[in-house]
Amino acid sequence: MPRFETQGLAALEARLSGDLEALELPAKPWVPERTVGGRRVHDVVIVGAGMCGLAAAARLKLLGIDNVLAVDAAEAGREGPWVTFARMETLRSPKTLAGPSLGLASLTFRAWFTAQFGEREWEVLDKIPKDQWMAYLVWYRRVLDLPVRNGVRVTDVRGEGELVRVRCEGAMDTVLLARHLVLATGRSGLGGAQTPRFLEGIDRRFWAHSVDRIDFGALAGKRVAVIGAGASAMDNAATALEAGAGSVDMLIRRREMPRINKLTGIGSPGVVHGLHRLPDEWKWRFLAYAADEQVPPPRASTLRVSRHPNARFLLGCAVHAAIEENGALRLETSLGPLRADYLIAATGFANDLSGRLEFAAIAPHVRTWGDGRQPAAAGGRRPGFSDAPDLGPDFEFRERVTGSCPILRRIHCFNDAAMLTHGKVSGDIPAVSAGADRLARGIAAELLAADVEAHFERLQAYDTPELRGDEWVDAAPLLVRDRAS
Repeated sequence: MPRFETQGLAALEARLSGDLEALELPAKPWVPERTVGGRRVHDVVIVGAGMCGLAAAARLKLLGIDNVLAVDAAEAGREGPWVTFARMETLRSPKTLAGPSLGLASLTFRAWFTAQFGEREWEVLDKIPKDQWMAYLVWYRRVLDLPVRNGVRVTDVRGEGELVRVRCEGAMDTVLLARHLVLATGRSGLGGAQTPRFLEGIDRRFWAHSVDRIDFGALAGKRVAVIGAGASAMDNAATALEAGAGSVDMLIRRREMPRINKLTGIGSPGVVHGLHRLPDEWKWRFLAYAADEQVPPPRASTLRVSRHPNARFLLGCAVHAAIEENGALRLETSLGPLRADYLIAATGFANDLSGRLEFAAIAPHVRTWGDGRQPAAAGGRRPGFSDAPDLGPDFEFRERVTGSCPILRRIHCFNDAAMLTHGKVSGDIPAVSAGADRLARGIAAELLAADVEAHFERLQAYDTPELRGDEWVDAAPLLVRDRAS
């Protein structure tokens, strides 16, 4: 018998509802409500309603923390990278991964897919099309009735007493007060796109970062250069070629393409649940080694580029400078000068909070690994590692100087920047449920501790009897009488 049947989403949703009821989920709300000056205080505000933000909101709801709000600048159905700057055709993750399903079989992508298309289609499916993954996340949000407001951009984050003050603009132009703030800002983490210095001052009509909106149609017949050898570089190069680019040069600093995804080889529950508890020296060794080896682009993405005769892979080609010249770019590289009409920098993301205006009030106070946690054996400063935030066990930020910004302990970094402290549980599909569970349990514990007096008062005030007093007869008086006689 097939594990899932083609019964349609209505039947799947009924099954999911039954599963939740059998597990007594969501738990009954238990956090005391708070107001300040007549204003509602949210228990948790989540910035970002992509996969990680939704998983966090869902896990909090299942734990009975229902005074939660997630906000996202994107319009509904366009949160995260999947249908915006992710230009691959399919996900690289295996279709069988449970993803953000939080241990509920009826909430998996497989259940969603087979409910509509059946087991036979599931068996022939190779990789998950990215648009289909986005459709699954839209369903996930709807079926769990998660509280999300779209078209809302966060412009300022700071403390207000023991609360986090979050200024929002757009569809909801207001100030939110929260007991905890979760930054579920995805792959861009804390600092956004990382751009090579040699592009500073170059007119933006000549170049873009791989996360930017790019008019690929305008590149038809043009000479395009792409910096990088990762998945994003390949996907952007392929998209340019398919849009009719005259030529595409892949400028790859390494002399050999990375071929082995090292962390995939050790994927296990032990790594998911234990890496963050290892000594810092071991965390650094694992993740620095994997970074040095690099993650190869998917085979399908690479073939998507190489099938075009007008694509070139230029290995050992480091770019040193870019110069505007005669309406194009002259790129000074280790292989000599190259010319391009347009350049796409697939150069990743930075952890530098100082580049984000919305975090200006807290950025100077955030402690990083380079502020003393970095192991001595790691050597000198390492970009991407030394500037990673030094987080606590619940993904909370820590202060660079104790007492300088106490509100940081209520702000949680649930995005790719948390990897060095917590492992890959807050950015990628495989372990996002484990990460959401770790985050939500930590917040639940903090909320209980913060309201401990109120909960003790509830304990004292609880007066619903389980026994009515007619269930027994006290035989002691009879025993005393019999002994007396």
